[in-house]
Amino acid sequence: MGSPGKNLRIDGDRLWNSLMDMAQIGPGVAGGNNRQTLTDADSEGRHLFAGWCKDAGLSMGVDEIGNMFAQREGTDPDALPVYVGSHLDTQPTGGKYDGVLGVLGGLELIRTLNDLDIKTKHPIVVVNWTNEEGTRFAPAMLASGVFAGKHTLDWANDRVDAQGKRFGDELERIGWKGDEPVGDRKMHALFELHIEQGPILEAEGRDIGVVTHGQGLRWIECTVTGKESHTGSTPMPMRRNAGRGLALITELVHQIAMDNQPNAVGAIGHIDVYPNSRNIIPGKVVFTVDMRTHLLDKLNAMVDALMAKAPQLCADIGVDFHAEIVGQFDPPAFDEACVGAVRDAAERLGYSHMDIVSGAGHDACWINDLYPTAMIMCPCVDGLSHNEAEEITKDWAVAGTDVLLHAVMETAVVVD
Repeated sequence: MGSPGKNLRIDGDRLWNSLMDMAQIGPGVAGGNNRQTLTDADSEGRHLFAGWCKDAGLSMGVDEIGNMFAQREGTDPDALPVYVGSHLDTQPTGGKYDGVLGVLGGLELIRTLNDLDIKTKHPIVVVNWTNEEGTRFAPAMLASGVFAGKHTLDWANDRVDAQGKRFGDELERIGWKGDEPVGDRKMHALFELHIEQGPILEAEGRDIGVVTHGQGLRWIECTVTGKESHTGSTPMPMRRNAGRGLALITELVHQIAMDNQPNAVGAIGHIDVYPNSRNIIPGKVVFTVDMRTHLLDKLNAMVDALMAKAPQLCADIGVDFHAEIVGQFDPPAFDEACVGAVRDAAERLGYSHMDIVSGAGHDACWINDLYPTAMIMCPCVDGLSHNEAEEITKDWAVAGTDVLLHAVMETAVVVD
């Protein structure tokens, strides 16, 4: 069989129904999802996915950090598998599509191949990576990071959540600790379908984002230390207000990002204020700066600018500044052949497309260090994600999965 015909498409209704069925598990309070990693809801979602995979004739493997691998065999027993997938865990106020589209889109392409009795030389594996979001157990992309050798398994198992519960203990509690050594699997290639989580594709009227690069990321945990004192009785010139240090650094981070346009971003997300009382001047503020760009030199320069300027801003108002990098990865450039397969598939299917840089971190960014990797993106309404109001259209989901199907068939090699 030659190049797959452009009329070959996935079952859009079946894909959409699967997305809606998964969204029933771990519902949020405003139409989205709260299916945080290693919760009972996460376990329930995994069981639903595993059942669907069994119905599709796939064999399931689970490694020691809970990554799920559902395999459709190929015709060549010696050929390395082509992997597709993303993650099923969500933010506390997450949407129905972030990560989930990539996993269930991968399952849908398998169902389509089964429907049409299409065989491939290479096996195809649908993967659900554990703890991509990193919202309960930091850092993000934890399990794919262990798979790629960025973290040790022991270190990952010792991560704790806000209640002091260990990652390894919770993984065992929900029953999804497997016996496969993490990282032993070899890949021919990996494709990850994902919503854009930004506004570019919708604004440009494009169906498909062909992801050429990912953004590098630095998470910098900063501590500003001043002195707690009464808000009413402490004279203004005598205050050592850690909250004011936070305000100055917030503006500094914004300015550094603006000075490094285009394709550079920076913001302060997580903030803890101590003692967090309405009539006490903050004595300490701990917060995380998130800086990203797809150029390594630029990323390092942004961090250097923060480290050079923030201490002096704080010293000028009588507070102390300390910072350390608590999460990082360098900008990935995705494999040219895999990116080409995505672009060719979009072209062949008649979908409008454009090259794009991923604004968020993804499991594919870690795997890209080991094996040929590419990402496919579809638009999301107003670029909104990590929000229960996150939304995509059925047509966007279908287009992205159609492109995934054709890129995977090309890479896995369809046989007669």
